[in-house]
Amino acid sequence: MIPARSVGNPSPLPQFVSEPMFWHEENSFTVELTNKMSWDRPTFLCQIPAENLGIDAYDTIVADHCYREFIPYLEALNAELYNRHKPPEQTGYYYMAHPGGEVLVRNTAYFAMRPRKDYVNGSGRIIYHKPPEEVGEPQMCLCMRFQVQLPRKRLKKAVTMLTEDMPQAVTEFVRQFDRRQVRDVIGLAGKQRELREWLAESEYCAFLANGSILPRDAKTGLPMEGAIPFVAPAKEEIEVCGIRGLGIRKGVTVITGGGYSGKSTILDTIAACIYDHVLGDGRELCVTDPTAMSIGAEDGRCIKNIDISPFISWLPGGSTEDFSTDHASGSTSQAANILEAVDCGSKLLLIDEDRSATNFMIRDRLMKELIRREPITPFTERVNELYKTCGVSTILVIGGSGEYLSVADTVYMMEEYVISNVTEAAKALGAADATTAVKAQGVAEATVSVKAQGVAEATVSVKTPGESDNRKTSGVSEKPVAASLKPAAWTQNRQLLAEGFSPYPEQASQEKLAVPDIGFIMIGDEKIDTRAIQNILCQEQRTALGFMIRLLEIRQNTSEIHLSTAVEKMGAEIGKEGLDSVYSGFFPECDRFLALPRVYDLYAVINRMRRLTYRKTET
Repeated sequence: MIPARSVGNPSPLPQFVSEPMFWHEENSFTVELTNKMSWDRPTFLCQIPAENLGIDAYDTIVADHCYREFIPYLEALNAELYNRHKPPEQTGYYYMAHPGGEVLVRNTAYFAMRPRKDYVNGSGRIIYHKPPEEVGEPQMCLCMRFQVQLPRKRLKKAVTMLTEDMPQAVTEFVRQFDRRQVRDVIGLAGKQRELREWLAESEYCAFLANGSILPRDAKTGLPMEGAIPFVAPAKEEIEVCGIRGLGIRKGVTVITGGGYSGKSTILDTIAACIYDHVLGDGRELCVTDPTAMSIGAEDGRCIKNIDISPFISWLPGGSTEDFSTDHASGSTSQAANILEAVDCGSKLLLIDEDRSATNFMIRDRLMKELIRREPITPFTERVNELYKTCGVSTILVIGGSGEYLSVADTVYMMEEYVISNVTEAAKALGAADATTAVKAQGVAEATVSVKAQGVAEATVSVKTPGESDNRKTSGVSEKPVAASLKPAAWTQNRQLLAEGFSPYPEQASQEKLAVPDIGFIMIGDEKIDTRAIQNILCQEQRTALGFMIRLLEIRQNTSEIHLSTAVEKMGAEIGKEGLDSVYSGFFPECDRFLALPRVYDLYAVINRMRRLTYRKTET
């Protein structure tokens, strides 16, 4: 309660006003309830006039930079509060988000128009309101959100934390703010914007700048000390926006090399650069198609009504054109991951063979000859079609098989973190291998003895070119040869039904939403495993995904849900009102800090919900 009087017409009796905002000098603090169970841990939104920081460019990367610069000031306060014999609930603590190297839209750091201070301080607790004409229009402010754990049963200490320590830390941050560094950050933001605009209009799907430090320190995530800077092969080097580096063309690209040569590091960098990175990260001038999805096998995942027939032609007792399972195999899960990514609009797939199902990725000539009735169409036979018909490029890391050398448009070799283009050599090897195979088929007859249960011997005759198939077997029925590959239908025609799409558990009157830091989202009756979605970078994104799905669910009021329309509407609201518009303090098991995920990752999470029901629609 704050006693208030009007300037120029003081009232003999004070008017008591209760507002969640207070000021310290020109900086304001808005008090928010974190959730219904955390009264002793309120959230504060600090608002600093941008002009006081010398900022006139309001990019996300600038707000992100300011937040990172502010963190040490609260950490210094925490160091003073720390007592190894007492928990934060007894000593007090300041909680902030701790971003990685990527720049994300966050509810903890952004620019927004905020009201100016509308009163002046009098003596004691008295304030004097300014007339509206003296207050002025709202001003652009840097908004930073953090939480304060108040020490229990220590009222005086809590008051000191809120009214002295915290405001003084903000004042000191403003006073010592490095305006020269923020100019560098603004310059970087402009360069990153230029690179992404170029990439969107170019024939490339990724760009890696010369001099970038790609390897990461496993503990800190920072650039690895002593790492070899990235340098594009001389003949491959291009210049973009004044920056020289390697452009990876659209199509099918293979990155190969021996163990520990850096090939997975390259792919991880490409995956990470769907987002911009901060100054000093080492990858700040590397960019990737923002629709890229990292694809791998995901044993045990749920699949609902997906047409996986482009890769799986038949399954025992089930249809592959309308395939559902609660426990997918490695091959069916990877097929579904690719088809879902294509369906939601991804134009670049990133695949590492170490994370893939081997029988889905390749099948060599010997296995094709031995196994005549194979339902799996390996990715090698579809990867070029995917680009030609859908414009979806693929970058693969391959170290153990040469099957992809013949289908790749470009082949890069990594040797001790040095990259080179070996496309011509790879194509020559592929041609030589094909010639050897043709010569092998010229042998009149090959006899293979196969020991199996109940079969003494099977003799298989391989026909020579121009001969009829004189296959003979003893005790084994002949398996039909797979038909020629037909063009695939890449569009998923299915309609989400409202049944099961709800944050309310069955026979419960209250919603359920919890996002623990172990990789799951628990909403309604769903426990969604998001650990295999590699493009979700942090817990703040996962928490935001939980709130976004909850918002989609509570808004549905029809038997069928037009998901793309609902997602587009929600995205427009976030763009207008900010990411915090999806938050609700009703759920104590959800963190307060949010980071914006991509729409592709939102669809990936929804696709892993086990209780959903879809209806197949006409093509």
